[in-house]
Amino acid sequence: MKKAVSLFLVLILSMAMLVSFAACSSTPAEPPEGGWENPEDDTGRPVNESAKALVVYFSVPDNLDNSYVEVDGERLGNTQYMAYVIQENTGANIFRILPTVPYPTDHDALLAAAQEERRTDARPEMEGTIENFDSYDVVFVGYPNWNADMPNILYTFFETYDFSGKTIVPFNTHGGSGFSGTQQTIAQLEPGATMLEGKSISRNRLKAFRSRRSCEKFAAQPNTKKRSVL
Repeated sequence: MKKAVSLFLVLILSMAMLVSFAACSSTPAEPPEGGWENPEDDTGRPVNESAKALVVYFSVPDNLDNSYVEVDGERLGNTQYMAYVIQENTGANIFRILPTVPYPTDHDALLAAAQEERRTDARPEMEGTIENFDSYDVVFVGYPNWNADMPNILYTFFETYDFSGKTIVPFNTHGGSGFSGTQQTIAQLEPGATMLEGKSISRNRLKAFRSRRSCEKFAAQPNTKKRSVL
């Protein structure tokens, strides 16, 4: 009798685990009719013809609310938000990295796409080019932390442009993993550039970056001798 009860309990427990696993597992959403679409570029942002600094960033907010912030009724991706605040405090020009093949905006589908790019060491093609890139002395480069690394399209970016003689100021957003060594990676990809410490900020503390004092301290890095330990 006891053996029968034990077997029954094991069977019930096994069924419960299977149900729990099925509930936790999710299938990436199918693309909408017409396919995924890129977010808008930044053609409407201010342009400073005499700017010597440029903000370049990559940001793909998905359907989870921790991937974006809302400011004055506008939904901005986390890294996009940082990029805008930096531009507003530095007078720099801005360029948004967009892929020729848009990324999914469904979280699970985006995660699967990012993991596949990492597995294959992909180099996604970028849409558009930066005008007069050689005229900039300082480039702020922003990206989210994907799988403890930069998104693969950032590798495309650094392999496309020559940063020799320029100063790179990295910034990124994350869920707890910080830069994950990507500063060193950028320094290896661009050995002719000067690499500054940059700023990594958790998505949970993103709104604090809007304070002028916080941003000005970060934006002033190109005018100091503060360098990354690489």
